[in-house]
Amino acid sequence: MIPEPPGYAPAVSPAPFLEVHRLTKRFPGTLALSGVDLRVHPGEVIAVIGENGAGKSTLMKILAGVLAADEGAIELDGQAAQLASVRQATDLGIALIHQELSLLVNLSVAANLFLGREPNKAGWMDKSRMHTDSVRLLEKVGLNIDPGNPVSTLTIGQRQLVEVARALAMDARLLIMDEPTSSLSAQEVDTLFGVIGELKAKDVAVLYVSHRLTEVEAIADRVVVLRDGEVTGRLTGREIVRRKMVRCMVGRDIARTHTRMKRKPGEVVLNVDRLQYGVGRHSSLSFSIRAGEIVGLAGLVGSGRSTLLRTLFGIESRTGGTIWMNGQAVRPGSPQNAIAAGMGLVPEDRASQGILLNMETRPNISLGALHRHLIWKGWLNRPWERQASRTMISQLGIRGVRDGKLARLLSGGNQQKVVLGKWLLLAPKVLLLDEPTRGIDLAAKREIYQVIEELAGRGMAIMLASSEMEELLALAERVLVMHQWGMAGELAADELSEESIMHLATGHKARA
Repeated sequence: MIPEPPGYAPAVSPAPFLEVHRLTKRFPGTLALSGVDLRVHPGEVIAVIGENGAGKSTLMKILAGVLAADEGAIELDGQAAQLASVRQATDLGIALIHQELSLLVNLSVAANLFLGREPNKAGWMDKSRMHTDSVRLLEKVGLNIDPGNPVSTLTIGQRQLVEVARALAMDARLLIMDEPTSSLSAQEVDTLFGVIGELKAKDVAVLYVSHRLTEVEAIADRVVVLRDGEVTGRLTGREIVRRKMVRCMVGRDIARTHTRMKRKPGEVVLNVDRLQYGVGRHSSLSFSIRAGEIVGLAGLVGSGRSTLLRTLFGIESRTGGTIWMNGQAVRPGSPQNAIAAGMGLVPEDRASQGILLNMETRPNISLGALHRHLIWKGWLNRPWERQASRTMISQLGIRGVRDGKLARLLSGGNQQKVVLGKWLLLAPKVLLLDEPTRGIDLAAKREIYQVIEELAGRGMAIMLASSEMEELLALAERVLVMHQWGMAGELAADELSEESIMHLATGHKARA
């Protein structure tokens, strides 16, 4: 039998839906899981937490049929089960919402929701029913979008909600959520929690993987903690508090908050004058950022935050206005112009936009600066590349990583540091950060906060877009709040609070 916390008495069916016994998984040079036991009852929410590399995603992928375990046994409804494929797991009632989104961006939202399970009528695809069912599913997760729109037109946050809706369409008995709120605002998180509450009432079990411990405190019936592939803690009821969770995760206490450093900002580096962007949008944005200043960018999913950063960097077209860098107008039209002017962008989706997963760490770090360090006629300066990558690995604290290791084998935190290192080699004057700690554990998050503070201390101007209120309050000296692609207001340091940010983000006017 699998041990449970002292005094644990589930308010659910005594018969578990899923039992995992001594599950073990090895990768070359890594023991990802070592003898993991787990029991899941119908209608309960179990949070699985741990630092990056603890084995959480590996465990979830085994349960969803994505990976095969090397040792151990899995039982469903008391019977031995083989989860040899995603289809087999789905047929047995297990659905996974991936941390790295798995939607097909060239297909419509509706096609993604029912991919492989399309309703049919007399042998033909029933598109009318598929549209109607898609609208119902999207409403459940708080999305008011046309199911006929291609996924490529959606923001990362909207895509995450579509992933949730797709899992709901499978009528799963166990729903595995791997970092489902990493790009959602507080309002969207509340909607998701409402959906989870409805699932519990229908005896659907939820395995909830998250680094956001405040969410775990709010929603979990039980907590299972992984560290280095092993279960290091099981918490329930009143034991589910941040202090105990952190101690089980890292083996020591970590202070809850990051203390913002005090700096005196310098001259204006970035000045945005009546910027217009987005097809069919009519907002005109004006703001500035000074050297050594960290300016937060807040707003609900769909408010235009990411598109604004992509427009500043030249990925998206601007339809009006001017961007000035150190008093010089930045030519529109391409990221090359933004880079030449002194800008860098760490994108929201590092896996598809910030890093080359099948390339080694060294060229990932050096890629952006290669053109500055050629020996002759396109020949690369290999000694410079090796030295530069090792310097960044050391400076950013990318632990346990050789510069020849493939990027896809790195933890989320180390991948994000590699993306940061790529831009630091170019020494930008302005660094645009879009969800810089998305899907990253507590310890790595604090390290990245420290890097951001140090960069600002050296005079770099930083614009930080984040869905995490704690992150904005911990780092930003002032926050620009967006609503429906416009600027709803600006909050100075002494005005910053979760309430004041949400007041503006939900469309209310700035308070006098």
